[in-house]
Amino acid sequence: MSTRQQTRSDAWRSAVTVVQEAHAPAAPAGAHAMTVVVEYPPGDPGAPPHRHAGPAFGYVLEGEMVFELEGEPPRVLRAGDAFWEPGGDVIHYQDGNHRHDVPVRFLVTMFCAPGQPMLTLVDDEELAHRADRRA
Repeated sequence: MSTRQQTRSDAWRSAVTVVQEAHAPAAPAGAHAMTVVVEYPPGDPGAPPHRHAGPAFGYVLEGEMVFELEGEPPRVLRAGDAFWEPGGDVIHYQDGNHRHDVPVRFLVTMFCAPGQPMLTLVDDEELAHRADRRA
């Protein structure tokens, strides 16, 4: 084996860092994957409460994000942190910028159900009806 091949062979072993593992969630039949980068300016509250038709996996690239899913307390995710949500009926309450001095950027790969938008807003009536599910 040449020196170049040996270096390559050894390098991959230290090049991989596991940032997240999850049990495989159910993806909607016929789903397609979509990867997006989201960037919010300093202090931006992010998207209103919403849900995704399928699971979503994300990674914070820069800054800090407030992340809150139905049934879980809000938590702050920082650059290098990974997150996921099961999609379906679960409401995603917050994904805003936790900082007022720097933007936040995060990458999300979603499994989108055919014929459905990647994100559906939740109306005030449903939020009131499900208030007991919020941590």
